[in-house]
Formats: sequence, structure tokens, C-alpha cells
Amino acid sequence: MQAWQVHENGEPSEVMRLADVERPTPGDGQVLLKVRAANINFPDVLMCRGQYQVRPPLPFTPGVEICGETEDGRRVIANPALPHGGFAEYAVADAAALLPAPDSLDDAEAAALHIGYQTGWFGLHRRARLEAGETLLVHAAAGGVGSAAVQLGKAAGATVIGVVGGPEKAAAARDLGCDVVIDRRAEDVVGAVKEATGGRGADVIYDPVGGDAYTQSTKVVAFEGRIVVVGFASGTIPSPGLNHALVKNYAILGLHWGLYNTKNPKLVQHCHEQLTEMAARGAIKPLISERVPLGEAAAAVQRVGDGVTTGRVAVLTGGEA
Repeated sequence: MQAWQVHENGEPSEVMRLADVERPTPGDGQVLLKVRAANINFPDVLMCRGQYQVRPPLPFTPGVEICGETEDGRRVIANPALPHGGFAEYAVADAAALLPAPDSLDDAEAAALHIGYQTGWFGLHRRARLEAGETLLVHAAAGGVGSAAVQLGKAAGATVIGVVGGPEKAAAARDLGCDVVIDRRAEDVVGAVKEATGGRGADVIYDPVGGDAYTQSTKVVAFEGRIVVVGFASGTIPSPGLNHALVKNYAILGLHWGLYNTKNPKLVQHCHEQLTEMAARGAIKPLISERVPLGEAAAAVQRVGDGVTTGRVAVLTGGEA
């Protein structure tokens, strides 16, 4: 079969190589899946660079999220068991963690429903307890993680403010349903949020960026607001001043979605049922900006790493075009 492999750490476009390799052999409790579509996530970029908390042994195949097909023909959503990731024709995954792919979504959309939307659902509902009528601020609102949070926030009845970088991403954020869109390259984020909220600030802030975005968050979080720390796409991990959190009376909430797979897997299943129902009625729909063939995966992963994509980029290995 064909699979992309990383033999040394570095930029994805330089270290990912397409090769003919043997199909992976499932271990105990695992199944072999034919990959129909693989969604590109920022952790794929970080793993290529050797900067992710999970460091699979070299050589490995990246791709942490797929829509696959079982031997009996079922479409499923899975997180492949590394080092045999999803940028390949076949992958292996834990049988107990397979989730049914919603009939309302095609392969690329189904592949993108999992990590980003589960992270958003747990972040907004389980951690931040977002309520209808509250104001939600989403950093990188046109990206893969941010776009999911925007849709989930709107579905929950929140007023959503999206922060983006550039006019193309601003247009995408408006299409996603943001009530207010702020282009951080052309506007003062802090001033614009305060103006949009009448000086009150945002009740919940969803931050997959870190760095300057986190600093801005602390300046616009409302009384009893919650900042959900999801990731550090900027490459800079903030060092929060806890005295500031005390004085302004806000909460800083960490979210590591992957822990729920081991700590409380029933909640992951419950969340998937909620997401499937929302997808069926059209309340959420993954924004797939690009669908590329397997041979173009490395360049696509690089584009995600460079921050020039909107929504999700899907690698198609079979099924639809």
C-alpha cells in the first residue's frame, strides 16, 4: 500500500515521503481500516516537527483522524493507532473506540467531525458551561478548530465573535455564522471586542492560539468569564498572571480532549451522539476548504502548518473525489 512516512523531524513538506509499505497488522483489540478520507490537524504538523506531546517512533505515518471502512463495509470515524496514521491507504485503530460515520456527512466531512468538534463540545459545554445568551469569543475562528467552535456556539444560542487574520478568513468566519468578525491584522482586537460588547467583554473565550491571543483574552474577558485553553498554534505558550485572574474574577480552563478517551470514554460516545444529531439537522457541518488526493498530502499538511488554510483540509484516499 502507499503511505506517507516521516523518517526525521522537520517541516512536513521536507520530511514526509510517499512510499510503498506493507499494510499494518492489527494488534490485540485493533482493526484494519481502509482509509476513505483523512483530516489534517495541527498535531500532524507538530508531530512532523517533533514538537507534539506524542512522539511516535521514526519512521511513522502521520494522520490522527480518519473516516475509514471496516472489512464488513461500515463507514466509521477513528483515531488511527500511531505509528500507522491516516495518510495512507490503510490504518489500524482500536476497535472499541470506533464511531459510526453520520449518514448526513460525506467522507471528508465525517473525518473532520471528530477531534475539532469533540474538543469544541467538551470545551464549551463540559468545561466552560456555555449558556444561551452569553457571548463567545473564538480566536482563529476560520480555522479547523475555531470553525467547529463557532458552529457549536451558534447552536448553543450564544452570540459569537470571531477573531481572524486577513479578509479571506474574515469572509469564511461570516459564512460560518459569526455575529461579529474582527480582523486582527486590520483592527485592534481588544478595542473591537469591548465596542461589540458595550464594554462588558466575552463570557467564554475559546483559544487554540496562545501567545498574543491569550494576552488579548485576559483584557476582554467578562466578570465571571471563562478562558478555555485549547492549544498553542502561535508557537508561544503563555505564562498567565494568576493575580490578574483573581482581581478580574475569571477562570482559566485547560482542555486536553484526548484524556476523555481513557478517563471517561462514555462521554466521548455521548458527545458523538450529540454531534451526529446536530449534523443531521444541519446545525453543524464541517467546513472543508480543500480535498486533495493522497499524493498531495505533504504539501497540504505544510499549508496547515503555515496557517494559510481555512476550515479543514481533507486527504482523500478512496471513495469520493
